[in-house]
Amino acid sequence: MLIRHAESEPPRPDGPDDLHRPLTARGHRFAELLADTGTPTAVYSSPYLRAVQTVTPLARAAGLPVRTRWELREWDSGLAPTPDYAEHYAASWADPTAARPGGESLDQLTARALAAVAAVAGAGTVVIGSHGTFVSRLLVGLGVAVDWPFSHAMPMPAVYRFRWGPDPVVRGPGL
Repeated sequence: MLIRHAESEPPRPDGPDDLHRPLTARGHRFAELLADTGTPTAVYSSPYLRAVQTVTPLARAAGLPVRTRWELREWDSGLAPTPDYAEHYAASWADPTAARPGGESLDQLTARALAAVAAVAGAGTVVIGSHGTFVSRLLVGLGVAVDWPFSHAMPMPAVYRFRWGPDPVVRGPGL
């Protein structure tokens, strides 16, 4: 099960950095509802606070720890928070091989996402908490036709279920 984090506080110049942005009160309420979505054998998360907070109620209900893994983090776009981010993201989706200085391309993110999931896939029924662009690019890597409008419209939270293997079947919002 792949979960995009619930609603988080928006980035602000005077707010916490991206690693420490928490869920909103609404996001916490949605995260609590996820506790009833299944019984995993392992729960992994991006180390970003909003992703950890999203999967914590589910992990607690299953009596499991949340194991953070750096490779499950959000895309490193090479952009500072900016109000016109959607314009920049759309350009990246149009050329997924392009990377900004200090950032990774969307194709590099796809490879990272596939490798990260492969590393934990043998643990049984696994829950992974991550981020919208990570989830979108993992879906691309699994052969799902995903584009920028899909990624941009992905709800918070979004839950995708799939079986890891040569012919994955993916179910979730927008598919």
